Amino acid sequence: MPVLDDVVPSPCVRACTLDDDEVCVGCGRSLGEIKAWGGADPAARRRIIAQAQTRKARKIRAFA
Repeated sequence: MPVLDDVVPSPCVRACTLDDDEVCVGCGRSLGEIKAWGGADPAARRRIIAQAQTRKARKIRAFA
């Protein structure tokens, strides 16, 4: 049985559209990160989420 800390839910918000940089405008993950998600261990998933959040924050600041 998985330990609760090992469960990392997908950041997908079902607004799947890739921008010109192949980054999802909904969750902020790159196409490569989206493809890797299914086989990623919990630590890798947490890194992907952190990178996606950073990416989204940068884009928001760029448009502000």
